[in-house]
Amino acid sequence: MSHQFNPRDITWLAFNERVLQEAMDESVPLQLRIRFLGIFSNNLDEFFRVRVAGLKRAMDFKEKVFSESFFQNPSKILSKINDIVLKQQQNFSETWDKIQTEMNSKNIFIKIPKNLNATQKEFIINYFDEEVESNVIPILLHENTKMPYLRDKSLYLGVSMKKKSDKNSENFAIIEIPSRQLGRFVLLPSVENEKNVMLLEDVIIYNLPHIFSYFGYDNFSAHAFKVTKDAEFDLDNDIKTTLAAKIEKGIKNRRKGKPTRLVFDREMDKNLLEFLIKKLNLSKKDSIIPGDKIHNFKHFMEFPDVFENEKTPLERTSFLHPKFKKKRVMDVVLKEDILLSFPYHSFVPVIDLLREAAMDPDVKSIGITAYRLASNSKIINALINAVRNGKEVTVMIELRARFDEEANLFWKERLELEGVKVLVGIPNKKIHAKLCVIKKRVQNKTLQFGFVSTGNFNEKTAKIYGDHLLMTSDRKIMADINKVFNLLNKPKLNPETVLKSCQQLLVCPTFMRNKFLEKIDTEINEAKNGRKAEIIIKVNSLSDRELILKLYDAAEVGVVIKMIVRGIYCAINQKSFKEKINSISIVDEYLEHARVIYFYNKGAEDIYISSADFMTRNLDYRIEAAVKINQKNLKKELKDILEIQLKDNVKARILDNKLKNKYVKNDAPHFRSQIETYHYLKNKIY
Repeated sequence: MSHQFNPRDITWLAFNERVLQEAMDESVPLQLRIRFLGIFSNNLDEFFRVRVAGLKRAMDFKEKVFSESFFQNPSKILSKINDIVLKQQQNFSETWDKIQTEMNSKNIFIKIPKNLNATQKEFIINYFDEEVESNVIPILLHENTKMPYLRDKSLYLGVSMKKKSDKNSENFAIIEIPSRQLGRFVLLPSVENEKNVMLLEDVIIYNLPHIFSYFGYDNFSAHAFKVTKDAEFDLDNDIKTTLAAKIEKGIKNRRKGKPTRLVFDREMDKNLLEFLIKKLNLSKKDSIIPGDKIHNFKHFMEFPDVFENEKTPLERTSFLHPKFKKKRVMDVVLKEDILLSFPYHSFVPVIDLLREAAMDPDVKSIGITAYRLASNSKIINALINAVRNGKEVTVMIELRARFDEEANLFWKERLELEGVKVLVGIPNKKIHAKLCVIKKRVQNKTLQFGFVSTGNFNEKTAKIYGDHLLMTSDRKIMADINKVFNLLNKPKLNPETVLKSCQQLLVCPTFMRNKFLEKIDTEINEAKNGRKAEIIIKVNSLSDRELILKLYDAAEVGVVIKMIVRGIYCAINQKSFKEKINSISIVDEYLEHARVIYFYNKGAEDIYISSADFMTRNLDYRIEAAVKINQKNLKKELKDILEIQLKDNVKARILDNKLKNKYVKNDAPHFRSQIETYHYLKNKIY
């Protein structure tokens, strides 16, 4: 039987549209709507850097497996991408116009040079002289010279310069906006009850006559543009290793990557635009996208806090898990398992546990994995303190965490200088498992405790990412974590040999997939025999063909399948299904990042939290870990949270076959799952 799928990249664009919907929603606080525009823009940049670049490279190869891997011919997908992105960009522009109108009604203005008063003009001139000028390097462009290197992720001004006395005097220049050094926003002097903000590029535009005074130009036209380059193909994605290696040979490093997209102010001088397109070697196959005045909107995630009347609701604050009030974290965890659900629960106990371990004279060692860390990581500080106190500290730091490589190299060097043993993984496998084991020696006995998480050990993202973390001293779980670290310490060992005896952890790439397939088969057999069969899956992405096909098998015999998938969703309800798959996506103020998998399993109700999405890259090309939750009260807590999310009729969208992103609507009272989850956990009696 032929089954259908939605292409991964098209479903990702549908997810980004849900992000844009949040910016369009007038019930969302204004500052948050601006932040969602920034998230949308940043997401799209990364999409073009990685996925679009990969699709273009895939077109160079004719192997049938590419169409199978992408669920459709790459050239067809690229054509759809351009159509979708242009439409989304139009919605983005209209949304930004509406937001600016609303900002103006609150006396918040984004100023351009022609709207400055005398005081603001003087301020801008002084600010440019004192802060900006030393960071500005204009580059003149010439027909017969090579295009200068343009940074990916950077914003540029394209400048057209003329002399009024000479019609043939037109010349071009580009200026990189130094937002990395100075930030993007400048707060201007303002009258009472008014806030004025100016973009850094407009500060530069105002000072163009000064910048180019040497050349005698007196007529300037300047407009923003940016290029997106081929960052690298997503080598750990949905294609087979041999073919990925083929593509990898043709990929240059990011700095020299070929431009895949040019986004520019549609008011840009036409001659300058043609010059840039020619010099960048862009063609009709590339994405050449006209836009509004403002680009690199990702900076708007950090828009200045000028919205005085927008207070944080109580439901958007974190609270300390009741079990840790007036108690040492270590003492609690040695007695019972604790489930932390971020960002509702505070991340502080995680840091406190490591701090306590660093200072406890009986603690002998700490082992932890690190994928994405906070910029001023308190996790790292606690680990450094531990090694200074004589503990043996081992940190597995993933140097290939996309776009965090530079930061992780910094942490590697810092940790090694302090005497921490730093592991860097095993060949061809990213280490994405979120694990920690602490060993303590008391009265000739070794006590082990630690944690397993769905998300990064990052105190910054823990305030906005929805994740689960299990704190435990369960001996079987700790034994399994030790086996993972044994493999990481000896990367030449065979993973299957080392990890096959794991009892509580399901580990990729050895047997997590097979275990979940077995679990689905159990539900299939129960449904065939007329008994209750149910599966609930919450993941960020669902694109693995084998797992999707197995879920199709389950739906065909009547297994009840409910899914909460934030992002990529390649499954399609088939006509042959006895029981349609009920799938939703929740996009709200917090980013839904947890992975939770539930199987009814003849009433035993098995439930796992996992670091892995249902994607081939996670299941076959990464070290991932899922842990089975055994305590009845914690199983119930996780199941209750899943049920709360499935009832959402405010921020949930239906994942239908056409990816229309329709909101869930029903006759029930408004039920916003993130708010209800807060109340559920806050009011829970332990």
